[in-house]
Amino acid sequence: MIDWIPVGFVLFKVLTLSTCMFFAVKWHYDQGKKGADRRAVLLAGGKVVAIFMLLLLGLGFGAFALARMLGLDLSLP
Repeated sequence: MIDWIPVGFVLFKVLTLSTCMFFAVKWHYDQGKKGADRRAVLLAGGKVVAIFMLLLLGLGFGAFALARMLGLDLSLP
């Protein structure tokens, strides 16, 4: 006999994500029609990428420091 709980959860997830994706694409399409300033968009995108890279670098160093503090062997073979 099939367990219907996972089937229901997967269906709910697919429907929810599909609905959200539809409205996200529609919102971005409508925003593009307004004619946003290209320079401002590129500047904001650059800031987001820079912040993401700094956070990623910090996470890497933090994970490395935690691994060293816990005594994990991080040497290359």
